[in-house]
Amino acid sequence: MSIPAEQARRFLVARHLLAPARSLQGGPSAVLEVIRRLGSLQFDPIAVAGRSHDIVLHARVAGYDPSWCEQLYERREIFEAYNKGLSFVLAGEFPWFRAKRGRAAVRTLDENAEVAERVLARIRAEGPLSALDFERETGPTTDWFGMPANAVRAVLEAGAATGVLGLARRDGSRRYYDLLERLLPAELLAHELPLHEQYRHKLLSRYRAHGLLGAGGGNDIFSGLGAAKPDPRWPDSPGRRALRDELVERGEIVPVQVEGLRGKRFVVAEDAALLEAPPEPPPSVAFLSPFDPLVWDRPLLADLFGFKYVWELFIPPAKRRWGWYVLPIVFRDRLVGRLEPRIVRDEGRVEVLDVWWEDGFAARTADGFVEAMRGALGDYLSFARASRIEWPAHLRAEKRLFAV
Repeated sequence: MSIPAEQARRFLVARHLLAPARSLQGGPSAVLEVIRRLGSLQFDPIAVAGRSHDIVLHARVAGYDPSWCEQLYERREIFEAYNKGLSFVLAGEFPWFRAKRGRAAVRTLDENAEVAERVLARIRAEGPLSALDFERETGPTTDWFGMPANAVRAVLEAGAATGVLGLARRDGSRRYYDLLERLLPAELLAHELPLHEQYRHKLLSRYRAHGLLGAGGGNDIFSGLGAAKPDPRWPDSPGRRALRDELVERGEIVPVQVEGLRGKRFVVAEDAALLEAPPEPPPSVAFLSPFDPLVWDRPLLADLFGFKYVWELFIPPAKRRWGWYVLPIVFRDRLVGRLEPRIVRDEGRVEVLDVWWEDGFAARTADGFVEAMRGALGDYLSFARASRIEWPAHLRAEKRLFAV
């Protein structure tokens, strides 16, 4: 299949439920639909503008309330697994995302065997506990900086990494662990799959999440799946290239050539019809998380959307061109600017630190944009549980234009 660039852009915003934005109805069931559509949902605890998974869901689900995700988590309809970073995955897919007994985690449990025995005994007797429910202990385990780590926290994390424990719930950044056997049905825990099949399923999930990935895209996009070719460091993986060929042969992904882009792209088979005839996007605005799967492939953003996105978290402030936690702005099928908001929860307000418009985009005169931007800001206020937006002096024009 060969398609023009405009068709590819329209397809991406439509299959990402951003055309129109915030239109998927159904409350918690709509959250499940988004996770089903994307394969998994990356989690990050930074919450200056809302947690990443909440921003992703807010952009797609009508009236999204962060408590909906918490409800699904507590009802065990979703769980946390590693898939391009820590992610929420449908509970029914546990067999494909089962934690492997990595050497580092096993070593941590061995080095702190007595601590592990006491921690597991208390959890078995008392139910979900966090590291703060125990006295701090130290042992041979060290942190990234070579300092003695809290052995209790290390044991809890290693227990989750080896599939002995699971996360029962979160309270802010505080994590509560329980025995995995009490968190998921026995039939799911008993369903064992070959590692080869797990790798193939996880690779498919990456193509499902983005919608139009190529063979490359950087190690981060395909992290945890081994090298492109067979590598002794990942003896259980035949290599991503072989896994991708299997997915093509099985008819699960379809190769696509996009006008102006080098190399083939791949679309999951069920999206092929949408790719052939994507609808014209309405005048709708959405704000994207830095971890939104649509922005995973930064070279694609530059080549297809003409949008160069850099997450400047690790860039010194004096060298930043934009800001620390900046959200790309989607309008119709284009990325037209960047917004840097901060939620001040205890004062019930949102601060807009800055806005940057793309060259050639005129916010005031773009057909339908002003009304769509007002709607997006109003919905963001509700999402943040805030009553007002505060603008800096240099954005007086935007304050007047987008008053909500």
